[in-house]
Amino acid sequence: MQATFLDLRRRMADILRALERNERVTVTYRGRKVAVLVPAAEEDGVGRDVAGHPACGMWADRDDMADVDGHVRRLREGRRHAL
Repeated sequence: MQATFLDLRRRMADILRALERNERVTVTYRGRKVAVLVPAAEEDGVGRDVAGHPACGMWADRDDMADVDGHVRRLREGRRHAL
């Protein structure tokens, strides 16, 4: 949904209903996009598909990540300095 600044004042009930329907509202001023109102559920992550996120699976082809517990253990090890 698109709304102008004037719409924010005059049609706030319609805008809130659109947000309740999980629609994003693009706010424009003099024809230029100035803001995007996002439903709170979308911002909180409620109802998001994690598998669809671009970062999901980005290291799937790395062999050193096959054993996650072992990798984290190696990351948490102290440094070993050769004296």
